[in-house]
Amino acid sequence: MDQLTLLNLLTIFVIVAAVALLVQMVTMLGIFITTRRLQKQITQLLPKAEALLPKAESLMETVRKTTEENRGKILEITSKTSEILESARRQLVKVEEMVGDVSSRAKVQMDRVELVLDDTMTRAQETVSVVHNGVMRPVRELNGIAAGIRAAIAHLARGGRPSVDQATADEEMFI
Repeated sequence: MDQLTLLNLLTIFVIVAAVALLVQMVTMLGIFITTRRLQKQITQLLPKAEALLPKAESLMETVRKTTEENRGKILEITSKTSEILESARRQLVKVEEMVGDVSSRAKVQMDRVELVLDDTMTRAQETVSVVHNGVMRPVRELNGIAAGIRAAIAHLARGGRPSVDQATADEEMFI
């Protein structure tokens, strides 16, 4: 690199550093002015805060005394609450046991009802089958015998062989 380029480069860096220092100075001046304003406001509020300090101390003392006076009551309430919670827990355990017992008994009873219902349905089906076989079979047999007798009487009553003109609907199906 030649010396002129180096000199120009150093000049640019010096200018950038000077600008950065100026920006820093302006920022510090702004911070200083803001700090002075805040200091004036705090100085105005300081007497008011000092006036409230005794009131706050008396309030803290009152709170401390009240807390000490009620400490026994608070401990009593806490112990009673613990007893109530323990009793509720025991009752809940009993209720859970009872619900489990009732649930298991209900399940057993439902199983029994299902068995009785299945048995009843089986017996009803058997009864229907017996009635069907015992009543309907003889009726069908009698109906078949009656149809045979009617056919025999009709055949004997006709006397001869029927002509083609006299064919019945049953005979036409086979033609």
